[in-house]
Amino acid sequence: MKPVPKPLHQQTIVITGATSGIGLATARMAAQKGAKLVLVSRDEAALQSLQHELSQQWGAQAIHVAADVGNRADLEQVAKRAVERFDGFDTWVNNAGTLVWGRLWEVSEADLKKVFETNFWGVVNGSLVAVEHFRQREGGTLINLGSALSEAVAPLQGIYTASKHAVKAFTDALRIELRHDNVPVAVTLIRPSSTNTPINDRAKNYLAHMPHLPAPTYVPETVARAILRAAERPKRDVYIGNSKLITRAAQLTPRLFDWIAIKTLFAAQQSKTADAFPSDALYEPVTSGSTRGRNPGPMFRHSLYAQASQQPAKTAALAGAVGLALYSGWRLIRACKAE
Repeated sequence: MKPVPKPLHQQTIVITGATSGIGLATARMAAQKGAKLVLVSRDEAALQSLQHELSQQWGAQAIHVAADVGNRADLEQVAKRAVERFDGFDTWVNNAGTLVWGRLWEVSEADLKKVFETNFWGVVNGSLVAVEHFRQREGGTLINLGSALSEAVAPLQGIYTASKHAVKAFTDALRIELRHDNVPVAVTLIRPSSTNTPINDRAKNYLAHMPHLPAPTYVPETVARAILRAAERPKRDVYIGNSKLITRAAQLTPRLFDWIAIKTLFAAQQSKTADAFPSDALYEPVTSGSTRGRNPGPMFRHSLYAQASQQPAKTAALAGAVGLALYSGWRLIRACKAE
């Protein structure tokens, strides 16, 4: 059974990792569109500030719950609070994530496990809590944050890459099981290219130099728009930027992809300056309250591929209009020549 999502202004949306980056951009955008919000992160003070901001600026109805996504009980409490305040929720966005830079053999076992606890188990915990709620209701929409690296790899981000591969496998398996049992839950995997969020500024770094994400880089609002479109019009996979190109290159020419990574990505992901990260957010929250990070270089504000794939009717209409204009121009030129 296929779920029929409500318009955004009628939805209640749960967002993990809501106080910075993509989560913060999504929360602000959803508030502007009239959605009710359940804001989740580890940082109580940042959550209070965000809830106040959304209420004051857009009159948003919102609650917040301080929670660690790696703890299933914390997210069960999130669902409980959502039911108490809003009688449930319509969309759950698993956005919380963390990052460690370094060669895999240099990263401590504890840090390797912590990345998976947040990036993978956070998605598992959130997904299963959301599905349990949706199974008892009339369904809903689950949106998980993958990556351009969900089917490719990047050196120096090895454990992050592995966690995103695991997120994709889990998300795909969950989708199949839900469809088999006719559970009306739409499951979307968002797959952004490099996005300039504070995740990199708060990453734990084992490198001697400042790391940065490889170009091209997109602003968080680009991903937020894709998330909210998926909340209204769910789609299996949403690629943002060059993420589909990266995926296909890794699948079709794996040795060439490896060679390119060896030759380019070690230098492309490090600056020439020494590491200057003041602290990392791997184990404790580091408040930023910002959507943007400090990644160098230009940033793209729109992903034409994501817009086209999520809005096929508008894309077809635009293509038709362009085609008609070209045809009309061609006819006019022919008529002029005939005279």
